[in-house]
Amino acid sequence: MTLSVVSRRVFLADLGRGAFAVAVLGVVGCGPGGSVASRPPAASASSSSGSSGPSSGSGGPGSAAPASSGAGSADPGAVAWTRVNLGFVSAYLLVRDGEAAVVDTGVAGSEDEIAAGLTGIGLDWSAVGHVILTHKHGDHAGSVSAVLTAATGATGYIGSADLTAVQASRPLSPVADGDTVFGLRIVGTPGHTIGHISVLDEAGGVLVAGDALGTSGGPLTGSNPQFTEDASAAQATIVKLGKLRFETLLVGHGEPILTGAAAQVAALGG
Repeated sequence: MTLSVVSRRVFLADLGRGAFAVAVLGVVGCGPGGSVASRPPAASASSSSGSSGPSSGSGGPGSAAPASSGAGSADPGAVAWTRVNLGFVSAYLLVRDGEAAVVDTGVAGSEDEIAAGLTGIGLDWSAVGHVILTHKHGDHAGSVSAVLTAATGATGYIGSADLTAVQASRPLSPVADGDTVFGLRIVGTPGHTIGHISVLDEAGGVLVAGDALGTSGGPLTGSNPQFTEDASAAQATIVKLGKLRFETLLVGHGEPILTGAAAQVAALGG
């Protein structure tokens, strides 16, 4: 696996050029082959409970945007979720009964921001029992080794078709459509990568869709064509997701959709 690294100096220089820096990071982080972009050190993310709208945008150079939190539902079986906004990509913390699952780990060097997200909700690495990767790309899997090293009691998971493309500090467990992890339903969502998966909290109506869906340009879209391995499968995934029941959509790139998300996905699928 080839590793592409963006240094702190290059990151800060490009960040001063505005949107161009985001474009550069998006290309490096999301490119095929699981290439990894490194993040500079960042200030701790903060957490705010019960967010009713989009979380705030990215912070200044060398800092992460604040985390945002929400409860999936009043159902006692639902997870509460926290977004760890890493600037151009997000990781998510799903928590139930004091135990946490981390969904995606950001680029290399994102573990401190994820730790800050845990601290913001009163937890630490000892509470993390599961680390789920939606897919193999380096902007989502780049910190998996560091996260698994810190979360010594956690098991890591990834879609079976992406398994061999990611090297982690300990073996990852392959999962497929219909499997259950931490009471969460694994939904096979191929297209962006062949092994791409999404994570559905059926009790709380929360879908974590990785890069199968996105809102980084504003309106809801499907997988970014530039980084999609199978366009027809990606379109079929949109249709599939639009038939599921969920209220909240958490995406890898862009702002969450907090209400009416399934209807919007169904409309996108046509």
